[in-house]
Amino acid sequence: MFKIAALSLAVLMLAFAFAGCGKKDDGKVYKIVSDNAFKPFEYLDTATNTYVGFDMDLLAAIAADQGFKYTVENVGFDAALGQVQAGQADAVIAGMTIKPDRAEIFDFSDGYFEDGQIMVVAADSAVATLDDLKGKVVATKAATMGLEYAESVKDQYGFTTMMFEGSPEMYQAVAQGTCVACFEDRSVIGAAIKDGQPLKVVGDVINPASYGFGVKKGENADLIKLFNAGLANVKASGKYDEIAKKYGM
Repeated sequence: MFKIAALSLAVLMLAFAFAGCGKKDDGKVYKIVSDNAFKPFEYLDTATNTYVGFDMDLLAAIAADQGFKYTVENVGFDAALGQVQAGQADAVIAGMTIKPDRAEIFDFSDGYFEDGQIMVVAADSAVATLDDLKGKVVATKAATMGLEYAESVKDQYGFTTMMFEGSPEMYQAVAQGTCVACFEDRSVIGAAIKDGQPLKVVGDVINPASYGFGVKKGENADLIKLFNAGLANVKASGKYDEIAKKYGM
């Protein structure tokens, strides 16, 4: 199993209300957790040693619109979900798909981005369909829709799975031949290929769905309301499209 050293960085971001809009500052600082290697949504900018991405910019714009303060810790996807479930963080924004089983554990915002899974193989691979996976090993990432989909069809198509902690490790396993394929969010793998990953996508998008901002079930309802109101305003103002364009989405 190939591993890439995980980088962990806590980024403090304080967002204040613009004059005449949003919620009055009550002094509360929300702790929000996120992934650390899910470009273009959140990833480490090595030039500044800070985490950037669509989720980071969108959250900043919404907080500024609504006048709330927050910190972000980019702890990794699985760890982020675990911290919110354990009450160690107020919310998670990490390209998390809204789906029924998660809705039993989290309360979600309105969907803020729509994406779906797609099969990914090495750039020189002859694999073109699910039938070609028979007898092979497919890479997965913990706690993701790609993992869930792979597990749901592996018996039907006769392949086994190997789990990795993050997207970079998963991509490396496919590129180097440890695994023949993986299933990844279309926008995320598109960014990785654009950045030079020796991979390609095959087939159609699987299970299109929306990403949501999540809090522990039954808690922080005020934060969900703030996020939804801010999201609507950011979309109406054109700021949402500006952020999406910045990250090639």
